[in-house]
Amino acid sequence: MSELIRKCPIKTFKAWKEWYMKNYPEAIKEATRKVSLMMEKMKKAMSEIDEDLVHDWVEDLVITKTAEGLIIQEIILSYLAEKKGTSWKPANEEEESRNIDGYIGKQPVQIKAATYLSKKSSVREEIAVPVIYYKKTPKYLYIYTK
Repeated sequence: MSELIRKCPIKTFKAWKEWYMKNYPEAIKEATRKVSLMMEKMKKAMSEIDEDLVHDWVEDLVITKTAEGLIIQEIILSYLAEKKGTSWKPANEEEESRNIDGYIGKQPVQIKAATYLSKKSSVREEIAVPVIYYKKTPKYLYIYTK
């Protein structure tokens, strides 16, 4: 859309709207149709969510993902501390509330899955300490900073 706005010869909102509607008369209608189809798919998907599905999702989150995430955090902290020849420790509850997952030596760090980077910046929390990212594959754990 930004490219189309640049193509509009007159740089006012009213002129933009008129130019767009003249040059792309079916675009709004077509976009509405596509969004409506997606909404119907979402409604269908929502209607298929039952208590068993929610239970399975919550169990996976609480039992598997949380434990796996904490295990990965400790592996990363331990590995990086060993590489630096220093100690490490996990964060306590108060430190976790300040987005600290642990310490490598005296340096507080946050550890996030690489998928965190795909979140819109507007929904990411403010993290005031260095962030270590990881990507887990069936064979490897890749560790990097941005």
